[in-house]
Amino acid sequence: MVMESGSSSGVGSPQCPLDFSFAFNNVLFSDRILKIEITDDPPESRPDRDGHANVEARNWSGFGGKETFFLGLLSEEMATEVVYLSGGREAAQGNEASPSMDRSVVRERIIYFSSLILAAHSPFFHELFSNGMRETKQQQVTLSIQASDEASLMDLLNFMYSNTLTRTTPCALLDVLVIADKFQVDACLRYCSQLLLKLPMDYETALLYLNLPPTVLMSDSVRPLKDGANKFLAAQFKDIGRFQEEVLNLPLAGIEAVLSSDDLEVATEYDVYDIVLKWARKHYPELEERREIVKTRLLRLIRFPLMISGNLKEVLTCNDIDPQLASRIVLESLFFKAKASHRQRYLTAEQVNSTTSYFLVERAYKFRPIQVVEFELPRIQSIVYFDLKKEECLRLFPSGQVHSQFFHLGRQQIFLTGQCITLGQHHFSHSFGLFLFIDGPTSAPCTVVYELASRTKHSEEFVTWWLGTYTFDGGKKTVGHRNMFGVPWTAFIADGSPFFINDILHLRAELTIEKDTDEDHLYGELVSILEDLDG
Repeated sequence: MVMESGSSSGVGSPQCPLDFSFAFNNVLFSDRILKIEITDDPPESRPDRDGHANVEARNWSGFGGKETFFLGLLSEEMATEVVYLSGGREAAQGNEASPSMDRSVVRERIIYFSSLILAAHSPFFHELFSNGMRETKQQQVTLSIQASDEASLMDLLNFMYSNTLTRTTPCALLDVLVIADKFQVDACLRYCSQLLLKLPMDYETALLYLNLPPTVLMSDSVRPLKDGANKFLAAQFKDIGRFQEEVLNLPLAGIEAVLSSDDLEVATEYDVYDIVLKWARKHYPELEERREIVKTRLLRLIRFPLMISGNLKEVLTCNDIDPQLASRIVLESLFFKAKASHRQRYLTAEQVNSTTSYFLVERAYKFRPIQVVEFELPRIQSIVYFDLKKEECLRLFPSGQVHSQFFHLGRQQIFLTGQCITLGQHHFSHSFGLFLFIDGPTSAPCTVVYELASRTKHSEEFVTWWLGTYTFDGGKKTVGHRNMFGVPWTAFIADGSPFFINDILHLRAELTIEKDTDEDHLYGELVSILEDLDG
């Protein structure tokens, strides 16, 4: 009966909660002896007053957050032969020797156990006791651990007999979680994860979860814990402009969690790029180390194709990014921008489930991404493509606004704004308006011809709705139309509206400096440059 129960895949699971706690450390029900050699902790991992290792120093790089542990099957004749185990399941299976464990043993502990019960819960022990090697005939197992790991190891051994844990504080559960991963006790991994998920999340525990060893975080049982920690930190620092100092003080796992979020509230993707560089310069003052961490961990957090061309030019000259890598990133981003909008959406959808160097999904930007085509000859001209989702337009009612990123026409800095306008007419109370907000210095007035257009569902081609001119002589200026399409808001937003193609409103603004003012404008630009040089 014991053999049949032990071979079941459900041992330790809610479907088969077998309780052998009566047999734990009982010589009558044991066929092996566990000799635990307990050594002193290194100074950096001394337990705090609650009996847990220092949270700031906890990195679980080895056993239970410390350096290493080793496991040996010893006979009295072979009392010096050990099998060394370090760094997770791969090392456990490799059984690599190490000479680094030279701390003296301060005390020993003897535990009687059943090889059958341990093998039923742990593939590691199952292989150890059934591989036909000389060690399987030996009766004593020797395990050397650090003092602060003793309680966690006893918790794990008790779990394999009783399917429950007595200590349920976050730090205690995390230590057991790490040991359970090393000994491949998946039932204990699931149990610890479920208990941790029920506990309140805070800043410190979220960082502890994300700082677990990679082998632990890759486990399906632990993934919900990792996802919860990521979501907590992303929500905590959603507005990075408001919490910039706190974000810059986050450890690597924290900054990755925050900047990976689609819901990050930033003006543009350039703000994310700027935060990444500030964080890297603060935490990695040495250039080579900084370039390496930027390349391997941080660049993938930046959605370069959603940055405007002017910002991408800055990437090319950034000293913190390897020049060849910067060139490749900018080239790939420009290729993406050159694709038609429907092709961009297809590539974005394809990338959601892939692992690439950067993401294409738009965040909750305060200034929405645009595509800009600029010409210097035969006239100074900018053509701007501004796409809005129908759900975004729905949220504009009754008086909302949505802004584009900035673009330039000569020295003018411009952005587009789509807006739900209150007209105050009895049968025509609201409409969709589109405006150009212009700012910047100028040395000579210039006349600009602007054209506002959108694609229609019928032809899928751009149709010009408004054509006008404005004279720009410096300062701030607003031009546009309160009723872009000449229809009430209800008709604009209705199902079957001719202005949306697959629930996307495709807008285009074309701005051209008139030819008879080009020379004056260029002359003004030259005068301004000379004045700057003289200054």
